[in-house]
Amino acid sequence: MKKRFAFGFLPISLTLLVTPVAADDPKPIKVPGDTAFTESITAGPDGSLYVSSFADGGVQRVKPGAAAAEPFIEPAAFGSRSTFGLYADAKSNTLWVCSNDVTGFGVPGPGKAEGSHLLAFDLKSGEGKSDHKFPSAPSLCNDMTVADDGNVYVTDSLAPRILKISPGAKELDVFLEDKRFQPPNGAGLDGIAFGADGNMYVNTFHGGELFRIDVKDGKAGAITKLATSRPISLPDGLRHVTGLTFLMVEGTDKLDRVTIDGDKAKIDTLKDGLKEPTAVVQVGTTAWVAEGQLSHLLDAKKKGPPALPFELIAVPVGE
Repeated sequence: MKKRFAFGFLPISLTLLVTPVAADDPKPIKVPGDTAFTESITAGPDGSLYVSSFADGGVQRVKPGAAAAEPFIEPAAFGSRSTFGLYADAKSNTLWVCSNDVTGFGVPGPGKAEGSHLLAFDLKSGEGKSDHKFPSAPSLCNDMTVADDGNVYVTDSLAPRILKISPGAKELDVFLEDKRFQPPNGAGLDGIAFGADGNMYVNTFHGGELFRIDVKDGKAGAITKLATSRPISLPDGLRHVTGLTFLMVEGTDKLDRVTIDGDKAKIDTLKDGLKEPTAVVQVGTTAWVAEGQLSHLLDAKKKGPPALPFELIAVPVGE
């Protein structure tokens, strides 16, 4: 497999009424650590931001008004390894975390757990709640979303499948598997989100594609590849904003607004020149983008060291 896995995968978009910094002049937020390599970002109901790390593991939190992140979940806590997608579910007071053993990519990460796991932590205290291992390998827990009924759906980047776990269940089940989600080389499924139509939307990282999955009564229906208004490159975190409008990053350097119209997706670039963004979350009228710079980790000999400090970049996006 290629080592060019700028996984940022995907996990939350909450539109909240509070912002972690002054709305009139939002500044970048520092993520401490020379090897932070941020992978995902989500927001809690109070506007706190939570950030995962491909290399260091654990989860850092940015309290409202803070200029820098601080430790929230320690690396290797509750059997975690490298941390990927995050989703803060206020209704269940849960921070969902994708944990992966990525020693195969040359990144040892913390801890010793093998395989891919979907972990649940208490959103307020950071204490571990439940551990759900992926049913088969190869697998890579990338990103997740939570439906109104509490069901959690999570993408697998190394197999063309979406897994599901219902409230109270102990094991992950396969919600949908389809070979269209697996590109010839590299990572497949990445970002995932529900639209206001009740259907599921996903992208494929190295495939550069966007799909709609019809969902009715909790079951997957037709799969439609959406025609994008321009090509998209290394699409990553996908988060619902309102209606059929989403925010999405492209791992090259872009933050996009994605608007679905039938079987078409209009792609509007809101900001470019970002340092290999991996995820986005909207808080109030500001989108916070994690600059993962993952190629400097996965291809360090060629790319050299990352630009420090790692930062979360504020992009005004309006109502």
